[in-house]
Amino acid sequence: MATHPLKLSSKAEYASFVDRFDTFMFDCDGVLWHDEELVPGAVQVLEHLRSLKKKIIFVTNNATKSRKNYKKKFDRLGVQAEDEVFGSAYASAVYISSVLKLPKDEKVYVIGQAGLEEELDEEGIQHIGGTDPADKTFDAFDITKFERDPKVTVVLAGLDTAINYTKLAKAMQYLTRNSGCRFLATNEDSTYPVGGGQFLPGAGSISAPLRYITKTAPISIGKPNQAMMDTIKAKHHFDPTKTVMVGDRLDTDIIFGNKGGCSTLLVLTGVAKEADLRPEASPPVLPDFIVNSLGNLAVLKD
Repeated sequence: MATHPLKLSSKAEYASFVDRFDTFMFDCDGVLWHDEELVPGAVQVLEHLRSLKKKIIFVTNNATKSRKNYKKKFDRLGVQAEDEVFGSAYASAVYISSVLKLPKDEKVYVIGQAGLEEELDEEGIQHIGGTDPADKTFDAFDITKFERDPKVTVVLAGLDTAINYTKLAKAMQYLTRNSGCRFLATNEDSTYPVGGGQFLPGAGSISAPLRYITKTAPISIGKPNQAMMDTIKAKHHFDPTKTVMVGDRLDTDIIFGNKGGCSTLLVLTGVAKEADLRPEASPPVLPDFIVNSLGNLAVLKD
């Protein structure tokens, strides 16, 4: 971690930066695109890195899509991606199956969307809630009619754009009444960028009421936590000292890279701005490099 980040602004600096690393890990939202709009020049930069035989890994806290569906977004936007996409939905499923070693007869109560359920299915994990129509309701929750499932031993909360009182009430019942029930969050991003300088509530905002209710912090799986790095290392071998994490958030992407022993590049096309950098903070969260946009590096293709 640098004490004084280097802001890249010339073709020579961009070339020197690229030469330093063998592996490039990229966040997606705010770095490569905003919703369905590509950051200008980002695709050209990725193509240039591939031409130099650099390893590329995409690391996203977006838990609304499975890897399979996220790949469809890459294809739709014209971004090449093979077995290189790692999301917090996938990492959460792997954590439950491989770290918690959840018995096959136990279940997860899901606050989240179809992508999260798909990754749980891939790991053979039973789950309820989520996209179940019985939970996607704005009718008043009647606890006298609620049949609590004793087999639920994990509550997993991710981004859920259909969040409602029923889901929070059921999650509360499992966390407070099912003995030993674990509280997990796919990630704790407070917001996420949607383009045009606008933001919407993120997964951290969905799990926040349960933190308040239970007075317990969830185990968070996505960036900046080690569980996400372990999931990537299980699939890809790379030298952290020759790896750079590229992201738009100080509290997830940059901390993730710093904690993982990687170098870090902050792009200013997403959440964080230069004014957010506080070297005097204790401890400071600073990237090694800064660039206005990933697309700036597209001049290297010329």
